Amino acid sequence: MDNKQNQENQLNIELSAEVAEGTYSNLAIISHSSSEFVIDFIRIMPGTPKANVKSRIILTPEHAKRLLFALQDNISKYEQQHGKIKTPENNMMPPLPMGFGGEA
Repeated sequence: MDNKQNQENQLNIELSAEVAEGTYSNLAIISHSSSEFVIDFIRIMPGTPKANVKSRIILTPEHAKRLLFALQDNISKYEQQHGKIKTPENNMMPPLPMGFGGEA
């Protein structure tokens, strides 16, 4: 490919300062229909009776699968550098930290 074709195939992605700050989430809930996947990113805080969705991402099934593969690849690279990420043995759902949600 020549240099002109490379320039035509490049995508210019911009990141605003506000978005670059990121949004902390310690819970994600995923739902789907026949045409889309919805991922709600939530921040739950101890002693707070309510947790708010901080961001909602809506993906086509094809993009959801690409995201799955990208996460698998990045987790593999992370674990090669930093060691295996510990998860509960019986369940992939993260346990809620003490003081979060649930009834007393």
